[in-house]
Amino acid sequence: MIKNIRKIIVTLGITLLMNGCLLFHSISYEIKPDGMSGGYATVLIEDIRSDAINANELNEDKNNLFEFIYKSDKFIDQMKGEGKDIQNRNIIIEDGKLNGVINFNFDDIELVEGIIYEEPFYYLTLSQEDSIISTNGEVIISDNHKRILWDNSIKVLKFKMFSDIVEKDKLIGMAQYYESE
Repeated sequence: MIKNIRKIIVTLGITLLMNGCLLFHSISYEIKPDGMSGGYATVLIEDIRSDAINANELNEDKNNLFEFIYKSDKFIDQMKGEGKDIQNRNIIIEDGKLNGVINFNFDDIELVEGIIYEEPFYYLTLSQEDSIISTNGEVIISDNHKRILWDNSIKVLKFKMFSDIVEKDKLIGMAQYYESE
């Protein structure tokens, strides 16, 4: 699970600049393939927190989250370099928890967490340790991996994955810092 979750975080550009200090409870994808190899995706990252152990690390996490990911053009350029054309990004506070939403276009569905299209199916292969919370596809579990399979008649591919237990005493909720921004 950790290996694939790190991949997801890297895809979003989070771990590249944050020294691994930001964690989140879960990540959800809604992907609308365009019938070719591209499409549109919405990613929801729920309950973002910091595991900073001092004020410097916390300030770095706040800066990376709010200034780089949420506001900067550099993040947009970085994601474009990874094949994701960011259309919108937003921060939402829900039930006192900070959530992030990113919408992007893509030209190659494989750039969205390695989803493969082989007519007539889309599929995502995950490690055995990855925790799938929900999906509108079919989950197939083998000895070596898990796979989510969607028939190409499904117009929106959906899946939600568990990332980390964030209800730990030492983790710092980031919602309080967004409200003061």
